[in-house]
Amino acid sequence: MDTEKLSDKELERYSRQIMLDEVGQDGQLRLKNAKVLIVGAGGLGSPAAMYLAGAGVGTIGIIDADEVSLSNLQRQILHNYEREGINKAVSAKRTIEALNENIRVHVYPCELTIDNAPDIIEGYDFILDCTDNFRSKFMINDVCVLLGKPFCHAGIQGFSGQVMTYTGGDEPCYRCIFGDVPDEDSVPAPSSNGVIGAVAGVIGSIQALEAIKFIVGTGELLTGKMLTFDALTMKARIAAFHGRNSECKVCSTVHGGI
Repeated sequence: MDTEKLSDKELERYSRQIMLDEVGQDGQLRLKNAKVLIVGAGGLGSPAAMYLAGAGVGTIGIIDADEVSLSNLQRQILHNYEREGINKAVSAKRTIEALNENIRVHVYPCELTIDNAPDIIEGYDFILDCTDNFRSKFMINDVCVLLGKPFCHAGIQGFSGQVMTYTGGDEPCYRCIFGDVPDEDSVPAPSSNGVIGAVAGVIGSIQALEAIKFIVGTGELLTGKMLTFDALTMKARIAAFHGRNSECKVCSTVHGGI
């Protein structure tokens, strides 16, 4: 794949975003040269992967250890009923390569663990936390902060969702805001809650937007703040946070105290 210029087909394929002043050919080249890792090929990872592939992000990594099941299809639009029993990362690769043949897709059909996370995450420019459990969310946060990797967190439940982005500046990380992994008995795991599929579509699309804006270098990211969305009332709210938490276990390690 030639990363130095855009082909005539690429100029045509991406014409509707290249014409935007905020993108242009330079921005499209940045997208072509970018590497984004999606952790979780489920409800959030599905729309995120589709829109990143459609936008022309040159390299997309997808990690997921689970297999496609019938109950996934209500919201996980990367998959279909013919792929029941297939690893989700493998299924995701098939879908987005069919959408855009000009991109590279790296598949990790395994669980992201503290042992493999640093090596996998190190190879990417931006990380999307599309997981459905607290342990993974805290681990992604900690590894990204320690490696200086920007990432976008999201979570969904019922008719609501939330999104925040971290880029390594003075803004708080996920652990700054939420502290430690909650006890299993104190808070229901996100994966055990019901959710409307379209909410996953909305929130996952916002994650893709955050990645695109970061890569292109335009707009205002959700750094130092969290967007919450209530689909029942169609109200969105942005809560701002005031800097890093002085007691954050990971930020204090990276920044040597705050």
